[in-house]
Amino acid sequence: MKSAIYAGVSAAAILMGAQGALAQDAISDGVVKIGVLGDMSGVYSTGFSGKGAVDAVKMAVKDFGGTVLGKPIEVISADHQNKADVASATARQWIDEEHVDMITDLTNSAVGLAVQKLASDKKTITMNTGSASSALTGADCTKYGIHYGYDTHALPVGTATAVVKNGGKSWYFITADYAFGHALQDNTSEVVKSLGGTVVGSSDVPLGSNDFSSYLLQAQSSGANVIGLANAGQDTVNAIKQAHEFGIVAGGQQLAGMLVLISDVKSLGTDVAAGLQFTSGWYWNGDDASRAWKEKYEKFSGGEAPTFPHAADYSLTMAYLNAIKAAGTDDPDKVRAQLGKAPIDDFFAKGGRIREDGLLVHDMYLLKVKSGGTDPWDVADVVRTIPGDEAYASLADGGCPLVK
Repeated sequence: MKSAIYAGVSAAAILMGAQGALAQDAISDGVVKIGVLGDMSGVYSTGFSGKGAVDAVKMAVKDFGGTVLGKPIEVISADHQNKADVASATARQWIDEEHVDMITDLTNSAVGLAVQKLASDKKTITMNTGSASSALTGADCTKYGIHYGYDTHALPVGTATAVVKNGGKSWYFITADYAFGHALQDNTSEVVKSLGGTVVGSSDVPLGSNDFSSYLLQAQSSGANVIGLANAGQDTVNAIKQAHEFGIVAGGQQLAGMLVLISDVKSLGTDVAAGLQFTSGWYWNGDDASRAWKEKYEKFSGGEAPTFPHAADYSLTMAYLNAIKAAGTDDPDKVRAQLGKAPIDDFFAKGGRIREDGLLVHDMYLLKVKSGGTDPWDVADVVRTIPGDEAYASLADGGCPLVK
């Protein structure tokens, strides 16, 4: 009898030990580690990246419960300084030495492209929110790379279409001189020309320029109906402010900000940005769920701007953790497969889905700056909802070599 009892106890102990081992194996290194690698001090640190991005990821982890499959979730962050080599070195160290499971933010397309390739070579998932280049899911797509929130194809579908249809037929571009700016100019030019418009010239401007005067004067003298700003962040703010000072809009030319955030509009003031139309991946005042998230995020972050990249950071963190839970492991192959199966249907992405090429397809929004909102962040009206299948290139046209 005793031997039977001992045998039962022994078997139970073995079973419990095996279950413990399986649980440990399910989560590599006993912790799920998320790295927020962004611009923490430069031109994109306010609305795209910076503290606001880190807070969005941390808030999602807290709301998820702080653990997944019984293991803790840890968030780390670093400043890539808008330098691809710095970002790559940090990502390599994170993956090899700190065992980071997923890297997000990656604002700056040169950074995003470099880190996505490096991470995928090491079988690590990246979820880009700040990078815009459509090449991330096009020619430079990778097995583990996901582009979440917007891209340079979706942006002009809303803004350039509206501007051209309202008479803005000839364009001159002021372009950030790196991968993002050139991709945005190229994609916007395609839309303009497809609608019967023309591109009469462009100026390439180094990232982080404070003086846009010579470029604006070239654009002014070109006689173009529209000056397209293929830049973002503080570069866009500086360009619009100086254009206002030069009286360019008053003189009859129109500005088209191809990537504008509500934090940019608030910085400019609605009087300077009056009438500006721009395309966004989300707007906080669109519905009750978005308004509730914005209120909660502001409290958590100490008043950070509720921009669409930060909303995307929260949404993707939830999607990633739910994928781990559903897959029963943080194994990158199984998690990536799960991310492709589950719809992304939350306050940020209504009916969204992550395609085979890594692109999150979801609705985009054409916004127009207004004045007189009751909330200091209520700076725009939603003019049009752009269905995801209209905003983004089709899978067949995306150019990802992994798609068969």
